[in-house]
Amino acid sequence: MEKKFDLIVWDWDGTLADSTGMITNAIVQAAEQVGLPALDPKAASNIIGLGLRESIHALYGDLPTDKAQALALQYTANYYAGEQAIPLFAGAKDTIIELNRRGFKLAVATGKGRRGLNLALQHCGLGNFFHTTRTIDECFSKPHPQMLDEIMDTCVATPERTLMIGDTSYDLQMAQNASVQAVAVTFGAQSHDKLSAYNSIEMFHQFKDLSAWLLAHA
Repeated sequence: MEKKFDLIVWDWDGTLADSTGMITNAIVQAAEQVGLPALDPKAASNIIGLGLRESIHALYGDLPTDKAQALALQYTANYYAGEQAIPLFAGAKDTIIELNRRGFKLAVATGKGRRGLNLALQHCGLGNFFHTTRTIDECFSKPHPQMLDEIMDTCVATPERTLMIGDTSYDLQMAQNASVQAVAVTFGAQSHDKLSAYNSIEMFHQFKDLSAWLLAHA
């Protein structure tokens, strides 16, 4: 079957990595540790995908600078204390390897920092299978299209031949802003109801179904 896409761009947390629970706990605990009002875990999970600065603003508005910095530092400490234990979703590694073997260009667009993504790629052994990656340290936060625009430029791919895969509204909005088609997954940070409000060509509730669709139809 002829390929529909040349480039497949993945979000990381909640899409390839089963990290939603750990990230949610890290920010909820950080807020408590620095003396901020308690966070509802569902509200905390809904900001996954944004950069850390944008996440803090979404949760607390215009915090005093010292409080925002304290929250960011404590969250970062909590995150890195558990980062090595984050698994990929079952089947994710094999899927990436097979897509690479079939000649797809693969990339990551994530709200993680560069250090965090590099450590994650090293830990799971997939670094060599992605043609390029973009993080919040190099680009504007999602849903700004800069990550996708730069990835397409680097991979010499056009929007109509590029697919974005993500678990949040920020991923889907970023794809729309870059004129790129998107697939949504509900096994990460945001629910079917939240994601169904955005335009995606497919939506999957389990990674195995996403994998089967990619291998058959991408």
